Amino acid sequence: MKREFSAGGIVFNSKGQVLLTEHSQNKHWSFPKGLLSDHPEQTMEESALREVKEEGGIEAEIVGKVGYNKYVYTLNGEKIFKVVTYFLMKYLSGDIKDHDWEVSDIGWFEVDDALKKLTFSQDKKLLKQAVEML
Repeated sequence: MKREFSAGGIVFNSKGQVLLTEHSQNKHWSFPKGLLSDHPEQTMEESALREVKEEGGIEAEIVGKVGYNKYVYTLNGEKIFKVVTYFLMKYLSGDIKDHDWEVSDIGWFEVDDALKKLTFSQDKKLLKQAVEML
């Protein structure tokens, strides 16, 4: 089974809202994240910050590591085991309107609303862990 490793950010603004993105292809709501293999020269933290910039349109800084999301998905008939490491981040600057093509919708959400919006239960668990870290 093929393996993929990604990194992403659970980003909070000064109002305590969290950034969520809707993926343009499969329409799930999650946090900005991306593959480490696309930029092998970057650390996991650098990759997470890059993805927040690309998919979220913003600059952020890492506060700490929240945890992992592990799952299996199928692409073109091949099963892929994926591990995503998420970092707790705080918003620094930028506009979420400046996101890239991979994101079809984006927004800042109150935590309760974000818990309802997130597609996957693992993401909901990670958000709760991030809130505890704040």
